[in-house]
Amino acid sequence: MAGNSEKLLKTVIDGAEDKKANDIVALNLQGISLVADYFVICHGNSDTQVQAIATEMKKRAEMSGARVRLEGMDTARWVLIDMGDVVAHVFHRDEREYYHLERLWSDAKAVEIV
Repeated sequence: MAGNSEKLLKTVIDGAEDKKANDIVALNLQGISLVADYFVICHGNSDTQVQAIATEMKKRAEMSGARVRLEGMDTARWVLIDMGDVVAHVFHRDEREYYHLERLWSDAKAVEIV
């Protein structure tokens, strides 16, 4: 199962990179949280870019067979993409600085993105 969550992680990061997401961070939550194995956190500089990043991540996750739940697309300030083992947070730049999820989950180890 761990292999599947790692594949999904790579898939959604690739989607974020394709849409020029800024400052992509992946956190390994295994053994820290029951919420998910991984969090992906990134941001866009406009509502349109945030929506494009989230749409691309959702599309790629669904193509890889993941069930996807999306919240926040209407305001595009913080879009949550729940794919089960991987949860992505796509912020508008200002909201990312305000919520600073990386600090909240500081116990989690950052995953090197290649």
